[in-house]
Order: sequence, then structure tokens, then C-alpha cells
Amino acid sequence: MHRQRKSTLNAYTSTVATSAEGAQAFPIPDNVFAETVTEVRHYTDRLFRFRTTRPASFRFRSGEFVMIGLPNAERPVFRAYSVASPAWDDELEFFSIKVPGGPLTEYLQKVKIGDTILMRKKPTGTLVIDALLPGKRLYLLSTGTGVAPFASLIRDPDVYEKFDEVILVQTCREVAELAYARELYDEVANHEFLGELAAGKLRLYDSATREPYPRQGRITDLIDSGKLFSDLGVPPFDPATDRAMICGSMAMIKDTKDRLEHFGLVEGANNAPNTFVVERAFVG
Repeated sequence: MHRQRKSTLNAYTSTVATSAEGAQAFPIPDNVFAETVTEVRHYTDRLFRFRTTRPASFRFRSGEFVMIGLPNAERPVFRAYSVASPAWDDELEFFSIKVPGGPLTEYLQKVKIGDTILMRKKPTGTLVIDALLPGKRLYLLSTGTGVAPFASLIRDPDVYEKFDEVILVQTCREVAELAYARELYDEVANHEFLGELAAGKLRLYDSATREPYPRQGRITDLIDSGKLFSDLGVPPFDPATDRAMICGSMAMIKDTKDRLEHFGLVEGANNAPNTFVVERAFVG
């Protein structure tokens, strides 16, 4: 599935980039990639995704994040963004919230095709398969844009080779905010190669908290009531078979982590794999 990648700009201080909204562009800092926006889609007044070119030398593990910024200041603001595209993709994809007055997202939400995105060269993160012990069932638990790293993972063939079931769980306030995850699920199911690997393994369980929807409630409430498990037709979390990843707000991470630990799961890390992992990197 690896394809030849298009060559992209090297980041030199002498290079001047095009910034969002046609604002004054500044020289590209040392030791960053300067990539070009290739696609933008706005889902709601709060959520959007964009794709960029990918540096030929850039390598990452599905589920990792990078620091991105805009060439709109002498010292650009960088924020952590999970790479939503899989490691085999020849472009990079990001899924972002729009934060009014946010030092980066206030401008990032205005990017257009052809604009430049800055990206630091080192990816990192704990939402990677390497940080989990082998298991049968993988839960990907997210709220809002926390689904981004899982957008990468559910498009990674290795995930389906290592788990019998992959359950993507997303809770949002409004129904329209669930559209990105539903698109991803359909994309995988209909993909010429991934579709076969994911068949009978990938499941999507989404819910809304503020609008009518077939499934309603926060992830923690759905766990506490047992509805998550009964709807899916699976037993409650079991550290012998189940593995989990959590990505969302700080409060959601803490509350969901508490539930997993109640069932006997133990938090892991890259250097100490265990039965669940969390990510604490956010945008603003």
C-alpha cells in the first residue's frame, strides 16, 4: 500500500510561505517541514478537517501526533495534532476543532487549498499499538476531535492483524459532529484492500448527548449502565481479552480511565505496554 510520495518543500529560513487568509507570510523556521494544503472540509461551525502534502522523509506510527503551526508570525504558535491519516497514506490528514480566539485555531480554521502548514519533524504519542499488550478486542474511546488518532488506526492494516474486533466509540454533543467518524467507517468498509481486512472486525458505536439520536449519552454513562456492552453484544471490559485507547477532553480521559481501572485494566506506555493507553495532547 505504500505509494511513491510527491516531493515537498524543504524548510529553509530563506523560504517564504503563503499563510491563511492571505496574511503576511514569514520565513519558514529551521527544522520544520513546510507543507501545502490540498483539501479542506468544514463539517460544522466547530469542526473541520484538512489534508496536506507529506514530506518524503516523514515517518510516523498510526496514532501518533505532531506539532503544527502557520507561517503567520516570526515565532509561530505550534499545537499538538494527531495525524488522522494512516502511516501508508501519501498525504497527511488532520481533524480540528475551531476555538474562538485560540492562538492557532483562530487562524487555522481559515486555511485554503494552496496555503502552507508548518510541521515539526518529530512525531510522538502513546496511542499506538506498540504500547498495548496483545489482546482480542480493541476499544477506541473518543469524544469530539479525539477521534483523530483513531481515524489513523482504523485505516492501518496492522490493527486488523492484531485484533479480532476493533470497536470505534465516539460521543459528540450534536449529531452533525459524528459525520467524520461515520465517513471513516464507510471508507474503510468500502476500501478495496482494507474492506476485506476489516470485514467482521470493525464496528462503530456513536452517540450524541444534546440531540435526538438512536444512541444517546456520554461514554462513561454508557459504560456505567452497561448499555455499551449490551448494545454491542459483548461482555464488560475484561483485562484478559480487552485493550483500550482513550482520547478526548481532560475530564473525559480521567473519568473513562477510572472506569477502565475499575474493571482491572492497567495504563501502559511505549516503554511499558499494558492493557490501555491515553493521550493528553490537545489543540488550542
